[in-house]
Amino acid sequence: MNFRRFVTFAISLGAMLALAPSCVFSANHEEGFKSLFNGKDLTGWEGNPDLWSVKDGTITGVTKADPKLGHNTFLVYTGGKVDDFELRLSYRIVNGNSGIQYRSKVIEQGKFGPIVSGYQADFEAGTTYSGILYEERARGILALRGEKTVIKEDSSNPNRHKKEVVGSLGDSREIQARIKKEDWNEYVVVAKGNHLQHFINGMQTVDVVDEDSARAAKEGILALQIHVGPPMTVQFKNIRIKSLK
Repeated sequence: MNFRRFVTFAISLGAMLALAPSCVFSANHEEGFKSLFNGKDLTGWEGNPDLWSVKDGTITGVTKADPKLGHNTFLVYTGGKVDDFELRLSYRIVNGNSGIQYRSKVIEQGKFGPIVSGYQADFEAGTTYSGILYEERARGILALRGEKTVIKEDSSNPNRHKKEVVGSLGDSREIQARIKKEDWNEYVVVAKGNHLQHFINGMQTVDVVDEDSARAAKEGILALQIHVGPPMTVQFKNIRIKSLK
């Protein structure tokens, strides 16, 4: 090999090595994840067809002023229960409130579709609740945005629980500033044992350890929410999950 060819080879090899870490990361970033939405129809999901459909390759939930919803309703994933997992998806919302149910259960079929109870990775068109951990039709808010909490049994009252704030993940307003209004955002939910974490656009929003053993769900269904309130549109895409068992 002559000198000129050697220099060219060395430069090319150096460039390849410099790019290698990012290439490896890109290749393995989604390793082990399974898609839950085919981008075409609602196969594998069940809800009120008057509210839920697929538009432009996205799961879309739309409500109108009439008929007015009388209860929160959900699009339920029918492909089986989840336990320890990492869930990734993109969402967009215009008006109203929505959320991602996990380790949840259908408690009844209401007038407007399934009614679900359980952990919820909340988000909204407003500026307060996106990223919080809310337990739908159960214990309520288990962590506000930016909180690290431990949920414990209340020994003095078996029907109540105690929420202890044990740390901070950052200022709620700064996290909100990273959330794009009426545009696509990335949501990640990680549940492993009794440790629950939410992330939006790469920023962790809550960190919860649920030690309330009588109520802490270890498995359950996934579902997407339409909330009562003003007319709204919510969309989901790129829904994929990885088991952490």
